[in-house]
Amino acid sequence: MKLGSKPDSFQNDGDNIRYVATELATDIVVNVGNVKFYLHKFPLLSKSARIQKLVTNTDENNDEVHIHDIPGGPAAFEICAKFCYGMTVTLNAYNVVAARCAAEYLEMYETVEKGNLIYKIEVFLNSSIFRSWKDSIIVLQTTKSLLPWSEELKVVSHAIDSIATKASIDTSKVEWSYTYNRKKLPSENSNDPHFNSVRKQHLVPKDWWVEDLCELQLDLYERVITTIIAKGNFFGAIVGEALNAYASRRIPGFNKGVIQGGDSVKNRLLLETIIRILPVDMGSVSFSFLVKLLSVAILLECEELERSELIRRIGMCLEEAKVSDLLIRASVGDAIFDVDIVQRLVEEFVACDQHIQTDSLLEDEFQEIRSPGMVSDCSKAKVAKLVDGYLAEIARDSNLPLSKFVNLAELVSSFPRASHDGLYRAIDMYLKEHPGISKSEKKRICKLMNCRKLSAEACMHAVQNERLPMRVVVQVLLFEQLRATTSSGGNSTPDHPGSLKAFLPGGSHGSSRSTITNTEEDWDAVGTMEDIKSLKGELDALKLSGGTGGASSRIENAGSKGNVDNVAGSKMKGLVSKKIISKIWSSKERSGELSSSDTSESPASTVVEETKSTPSRSRRHSLS
Repeated sequence: MKLGSKPDSFQNDGDNIRYVATELATDIVVNVGNVKFYLHKFPLLSKSARIQKLVTNTDENNDEVHIHDIPGGPAAFEICAKFCYGMTVTLNAYNVVAARCAAEYLEMYETVEKGNLIYKIEVFLNSSIFRSWKDSIIVLQTTKSLLPWSEELKVVSHAIDSIATKASIDTSKVEWSYTYNRKKLPSENSNDPHFNSVRKQHLVPKDWWVEDLCELQLDLYERVITTIIAKGNFFGAIVGEALNAYASRRIPGFNKGVIQGGDSVKNRLLLETIIRILPVDMGSVSFSFLVKLLSVAILLECEELERSELIRRIGMCLEEAKVSDLLIRASVGDAIFDVDIVQRLVEEFVACDQHIQTDSLLEDEFQEIRSPGMVSDCSKAKVAKLVDGYLAEIARDSNLPLSKFVNLAELVSSFPRASHDGLYRAIDMYLKEHPGISKSEKKRICKLMNCRKLSAEACMHAVQNERLPMRVVVQVLLFEQLRATTSSGGNSTPDHPGSLKAFLPGGSHGSSRSTITNTEEDWDAVGTMEDIKSLKGELDALKLSGGTGGASSRIENAGSKGNVDNVAGSKMKGLVSKKIISKIWSSKERSGELSSSDTSESPASTVVEETKSTPSRSRRHSLS
């Protein structure tokens, strides 16, 4: 906006002297900071009540007045002085706030003269500046250096409201320019033959305002985002994307989950502010953004309150995570990864599940925040698979204590799994990378796995795995043979034949334990190299006699072979042979761990007698 019509006759004499080039001599000197303005009293006194007071309070012999604390400094005062002279002044988004604050300081009100500077600037702000998207942002940025004047004159609040209103408007009504750096779709290109102006209104992206707001300083940005949220006319995911963009722009290395220079105190304040203003809607923030926030919060040593809030939110939607999301580097200690953080994430997920299970009177609003889908069996299965994959990755760390591995695995032990192959892989990786663990530690980690839930391929690997205890190898063989026998017999819900129950955990001792949990005695026997080679021989013999394929093909083809019942039965007898069981028995005897009651009956006779009864028991179960 242009004010005045007279030519600009202000001139400089060095850096600190300003004067008006007229034939009439100046009669007042106004000192603004370190700059002297040689002016005339009449134009100034006619429009500024403050200068009237200053001149009145000055000695008649002294023609100098001092106004060192005027907002905007010499530049803002010069605009006001030119307006008093009627000279041409151009107001824009960069200088209008300074001029407004300086006019307020000089008391250029309507009561002094009609059409004074304050009135004209207010009209300009409301009719032009605050109607423009980018001018509103520029004006808001300039208010920082003019506090508290700009705040008291409500320029800040008006600018924030203008920006928030435009950001919340329906995209079909967006007609102004904005910054949006992304590759345009073919339909957004005006050269596209199918493009027309009618469709243009639908091409404005919902997050069109995100990049422009990244230019704001943190305190102003927080106020704008808070106002946008308060208006409620927005999608929460857009605010989440805006916060992600702001963090990426302001914190070097944020997208990589690291810190690359910068002021750590400033970065910490920025991160804590972003965490504080995250929308409460769980779907408003992407999981990857939450994980990056947590990683950087750990590196910047943010307050525990902010970190706990992130852990709570991540834990509640843990099913969305990928293994790579959880590989957070440890900031202290010798370990590579921060397993304690992941432990807390899984604990939060488990706690949320338990809370919803025990409280059936949850309010609707709370149910919206804590999505019911996250505690479904499908969600639990995803988290269990996630933890299995994470365990396989951290198992490669030679400094990872067994207790952390086991504690994390036990948190999801009750979650449904279609297969225990992932857990077996993690256990095998840990045993491979930690060959020096004791027998009791090996027993503890292997107890996490349910041998009945291993696939045929995993079973084939397990029976040839020299790192596993002998008892695990035997259980795998028993369950695999039982599966083959059941498949050939047509049973879909098999029970263990008597001969197998005698050697399954707790089977022959009347124990009520599930076979998932093994007794202390079950894990004591650790096979020697000769034992494992013998078992391999038995397995090879089984594969040769059962066909050209492996265990899995034997199962798949069982129904198509006429003699499959006889083959499966004879192979099971050969597999669970007197020789194998005797080896396990003698191994335990050598270790001195059998009581007198354990040895009161010959193991060989037990095997032979109970194996004879197996086919008939199996047939009875099938018929029932």
